[in-house]
Amino acid sequence: MGEVHPVFVFEVAQGIDLDRVERVLGAGSARQTFRHRGRATSLFQYRPAPLRVSQEQAALTVGAWTIDPVVDLVLYDFGAASVAYRLPVSGGLEPLRAAAVALRASDQLRRDAQARVEALLRSVAVAVQQPRVLEFTEDYLIFGMREAPEHGDAERFTRDHAGIVAGMLRGEDGPMSEAEIRNATEVRIGFGPGDITIVDWDAAFVLDPDPEDVRSVLEFANVQLLEMRWLDLQLDQALERSYQLLARGRGWRALVPRAVTADLNQVANLQLESAVMLERLSNALKVFGEEYLARIYRLAAGRFELGAMDAALTRKLATIESIYQKLSDRANTLRMEVLEWVVIILIATEIVLGLVRHGR
Repeated sequence: MGEVHPVFVFEVAQGIDLDRVERVLGAGSARQTFRHRGRATSLFQYRPAPLRVSQEQAALTVGAWTIDPVVDLVLYDFGAASVAYRLPVSGGLEPLRAAAVALRASDQLRRDAQARVEALLRSVAVAVQQPRVLEFTEDYLIFGMREAPEHGDAERFTRDHAGIVAGMLRGEDGPMSEAEIRNATEVRIGFGPGDITIVDWDAAFVLDPDPEDVRSVLEFANVQLLEMRWLDLQLDQALERSYQLLARGRGWRALVPRAVTADLNQVANLQLESAVMLERLSNALKVFGEEYLARIYRLAAGRFELGAMDAALTRKLATIESIYQKLSDRANTLRMEVLEWVVIILIATEIVLGLVRHGR
């Protein structure tokens, strides 16, 4: 028996007060924590823990498969939300690949997920800062099996069926090249002989008797990916605005101290908002040591190139800081020039008045 967990991630707000949401929703919500093989872990934790909300729905179908009636929504304090479905698939790997193709061809679940997030935000509006459910989303498919149907060796099972697993991960129902198969299945990790996780850019395959927290790690990595993409877009806009302000200072506005100060304040606000967003996102999940879940997270972060995105965001923040410094230097220079002219005018006035008095 297999299963597919379609996950949809949304940028929904500037920030969410999770404590207040929890009070509003009551028993219908719970904080998410990590456990591995039944043991709680302190080496892999959220700060603060996101809030998981379970909802029931009328039956949805995608192709020949029916979606499980329970849907999980997770809210994060930095303004993101994820929605996860479960689609049971009877049979082995081939039906899972067929389900992958059907899910990628349908927009039904994404639209349902967006409607659910919008409804949830309306119900907890008092706890949400600047709500904004954008079309800007990230989706991910997590395929799962609880045990290998042959000889119990997960590594051997996935290598023997690498072509089917690769087709599942890439949404292809036809044959694939050896190079493509290797690329799709090369990022893998296992805790024991009976489990393995293969992480690709658009999907993952989890063969594990206890897969819930592995899925949560992959889900959070996708949340980070979406937030970094969103922040990257915001920084691009902030840079464009900063360049405009820097260029605008070359005209008549350069002679008006109040106008230069206003430009300086705008860039400072852009810089502060972007830096706070990046800091909150970076601190949302703390990973310590080489625990199994931490290693899965690092594999996913590497596959999604989160490190490269973080470096790019840092460079853009540094560029905004440089523009701010240039505007600050310009403002300081302008103030000094104005003060010099004031002194010159005062001295000249005093001389003129002295001559007038002497002439009398």
